[in-house]
Amino acid sequence: MVTASEDFEIELPLLLEAIYRKYHHDFRSYSLASLRRRLTLALGDMRVETLSQLQDRVLRDEGVFARLLQYLTVQVSDMFRDPEYFRALREHVVPVLHTYPSIKVWVAGCATGEEVWSLAILFEESGLADRTLLYATDINPDALRVAQSAVYSLDRIAGFEKNYLASGGTRALADYYHAAYGNASFARSLRTQVMFADHSLATDSVFSEMHLVSCRNVLIYFNRGLQDRAIGLIHDSLVRRGFLGLGSKESLRFCAHADAFGEVDATQRVFQKR
Repeated sequence: MVTASEDFEIELPLLLEAIYRKYHHDFRSYSLASLRRRLTLALGDMRVETLSQLQDRVLRDEGVFARLLQYLTVQVSDMFRDPEYFRALREHVVPVLHTYPSIKVWVAGCATGEEVWSLAILFEESGLADRTLLYATDINPDALRVAQSAVYSLDRIAGFEKNYLASGGTRALADYYHAAYGNASFARSLRTQVMFADHSLATDSVFSEMHLVSCRNVLIYFNRGLQDRAIGLIHDSLVRRGFLGLGSKESLRFCAHADAFGEVDATQRVFQKR
């Protein structure tokens, strides 16, 4: 007799294939362990018993897929998350970027935008804002809308401020937002340098001539093959000697493209294209 657990394993690739064919979002090469956790949670919250039942609803109702997308994509972030990473950018990357007349930065998998606005502030304080264009991409349209709004709950600001100061911030974070109705709305002056777009590291092509790509806490949700694809795409998007930033639990060590990068700050996962 086939168990419920075995049914889940049979149904999982069928659901992912259905999503790809219907909505062109490709989760087929995501980490299976992560998908199991997220889809098990989705089943409970969406009150269906099996992935086959969920698949039936997803195929017939775009609204159900939009809800499911919130489980399949990662939206956990903070401004200046892992402050030492941003300090490493200030110390090792910004001096090199000062040598370019114009700069392009890509935040791949920007989620709800906290990292985007952190980088916008960092470049403002580094005197590079007027020559920098930031591209922020994600596959989740709801997350992109939040990111583009640049509005966050005031309850989160104390944590943001702590990270900002630890990252080497030179002002007060309050200089960059306006508080009203329980929210902090970040300055419009920061927004002029940011462009948002839907982009998938699993299916889409390169962004060309980037000087820095920050792709943090994204690769951990991919299997090895998709990690190699993503790093290859990022490599091809970078200018010669361009920089790559990864998350604290991510590495290039076993990647097919590991030899194409040198370490700038191994602890903070900052690399440079050879």
